[in-house]
Amino acid sequence: MALRVFKSNSQIDEKEIFERIQKGDEKALEIIYKKYYRMMTKLVITNSGTEEEARDVYQDALVVFWQKARSGNLVLTSKMSTFIYSICQNLWRKELERKKRLSNEEKDSPTSIDMDGPEREKIMAKCLEQLGETCRKVLMYYYFDELSMKEIADKLGFANTDTAKTKKYKCKQKLDDLVKAQYSEKDFLD
Repeated sequence: MALRVFKSNSQIDEKEIFERIQKGDEKALEIIYKKYYRMMTKLVITNSGTEEEARDVYQDALVVFWQKARSGNLVLTSKMSTFIYSICQNLWRKELERKKRLSNEEKDSPTSIDMDGPEREKIMAKCLEQLGETCRKVLMYYYFDELSMKEIADKLGFANTDTAKTKKYKCKQKLDDLVKAQYSEKDFLD
């Protein structure tokens, strides 16, 4: 008997499941979750995502779907799976854009240390002298010689590019702190 109930649940048509979800039937949502899990998570996994990210995106998509269905304003003009898939796509696209923004914010462009004007050069040179030799080399290689993280790691004997990135980040923070501690904004105005 239990097998028959399960079988009938898995064969319920989308219209009936949608109507049940509109009425707040969480069992119907569970059926959808299981039925489309592989399809929806595959979308994320095949587009640079992890299993965990895929599961999170799918769960978020189902929450959005649930809320829209329960609002009474959702009229399905396509298959339910197509609608949920498009929600997953949109959520994953937003997540990828967010990751890209964060990644771009972490990267410093070689022009982030503005060396226009002789006074600024003196200030930066003074502060660079106060850094340790390794920090000075990392920053000089990166900002002035425009070497890649791989080249810097090789030149300075770091284990890998991640070590070089971390070192550059910490050294730049030290330099920023030195500049802020010793000079005010007006020192940089021509």
